[in-house]
Amino acid sequence: MAQTIKLKAMDGSDVEFVDQIIGSGGMKDVYFSPDKSYVVAFFREKQDSNAKDRLDNITRVYRDKIFSQQGGEYWRDLYCWPTKMVEYNGKLGIVCPTYPRHFFFSYGSVNNDMLGIKGKEKEGKWYASAKHQNKFLAPEERGDWFKYFQICIRISRAVRRMHSAGLAHSDLSYKNVLIDPSTGKAAIIDIDGLVVPGKFPPDVLGTPDFIAPEVIATKALDKNDPARKLPNISTDRHALAVMVYMYLLYRHPLRGGKVNDLDSLRDEELSMGAKALFVEHPSDSSNRVRLKDLQPSQLPQCDPNKIPYTVCGPYLKKMFDRAFMEGLHDPKLRPTADDWERELLKTVDLMQPCQNPKCWHKWFVFDNTTKPRCPFCGTEYRGTLPVLNLYSSRRAGSYTPDDYRLMVYHNQYMYLWHVNRNVSPNEKLSDEQKKPVGYFVFHKNSWLLVNQRLPDLEDKTENKRIPAGQSVALTDGKNILLSKEEGGRLVVVQIVKN
Repeated sequence: MAQTIKLKAMDGSDVEFVDQIIGSGGMKDVYFSPDKSYVVAFFREKQDSNAKDRLDNITRVYRDKIFSQQGGEYWRDLYCWPTKMVEYNGKLGIVCPTYPRHFFFSYGSVNNDMLGIKGKEKEGKWYASAKHQNKFLAPEERGDWFKYFQICIRISRAVRRMHSAGLAHSDLSYKNVLIDPSTGKAAIIDIDGLVVPGKFPPDVLGTPDFIAPEVIATKALDKNDPARKLPNISTDRHALAVMVYMYLLYRHPLRGGKVNDLDSLRDEELSMGAKALFVEHPSDSSNRVRLKDLQPSQLPQCDPNKIPYTVCGPYLKKMFDRAFMEGLHDPKLRPTADDWERELLKTVDLMQPCQNPKCWHKWFVFDNTTKPRCPFCGTEYRGTLPVLNLYSSRRAGSYTPDDYRLMVYHNQYMYLWHVNRNVSPNEKLSDEQKKPVGYFVFHKNSWLLVNQRLPDLEDKTENKRIPAGQSVALTDGKNILLSKEEGGRLVVVQIVKN
């Protein structure tokens, strides 16, 4: 029977752990508390005074910045943030909450969990690879495409909050992010190595596949050389872009067929560093994916000719262009986490459920054509499809296009952030603001918007007010006022028929 160790944390609180290692990472050994509500992780190597100072700031100052501000409770689901520092037998440790149950495999791999991963952590690498998805994961573990968008939104939001506090993760990758495609949830882990510019330098360069090109290209230089690039907020932005690309497309944006050096180590260094090139670059095809290099289990996802990055829609195409062309070798041009969060949210409002019940992705992004089709299974959309073009008021009686569209599907909800451009779907929403204000239904061959609680809903085409509990038909060209408040929106309906 393993012994239970009792000790005082450095903040004076009581901490207990069962003296039996349940897991080991690159730097720490992990132990459960007796009730398994938290874990205690001890560094195997002695930590210097700078490391202690960093951990003290992470568990107190920076934790307070994140969790004690407006919306602080929201972040508890998006991070596994260290809460305390401890010391035992000369080793420094941290206390962290236990991962929620949904971040552990319920089914595991195919063929009665042949890989033995049932009950283990859902490390993100399982979901960022077409081979893992197609060949190994049990279907119940895969989720659908809509859930991956939710995951990317949550990761972007968590990174945005860290960056706004002046913090960089330094090792942002699928190894340090847990995801659950069955619920769309995500959590950033391994936060004890946060980088604070000018105070706490990075401990590591990062995880291969996610290290920014400038870090790889200058890693041979001395740490004190001003030309040496170390992990920071801008390198986090590169890692975030890679993660979004991989979670939505199940392949890497820079790993193509180009060989930059016959020496494999040097080739890797150049291909991910100084000569990194987007595999889907429109004017430079030298790093295109070679089909002969792909295994059957990687298809069709790893073939950009079959599933190009444009299937993610117009907003994300611009983001990927900024990340992997304009900003690939120019960090200041990379999209911020806030940019990713905003454009992912707009893209979610362009999504349609696939009409093929056997489609694995189950959702696709409307491609702005008159004959929309699912790019994954090829199923064409049949029927009428309302597209709501959103305009908002900058001054009374004047409405300006928002470059924002809302696709409609049966039983879809409308929320306040659709109604007013000044409301954003983020951690600051009140419980009241999270409630739907209306919903869409297809009834007797007509599309309807049913008003649940909008006081100003008005059919402007027919000059008719639509009270709560009543509906307005969505017909081609119809103008519908959603709100008279500042930032309130006007909808212009467009009907696509197929």
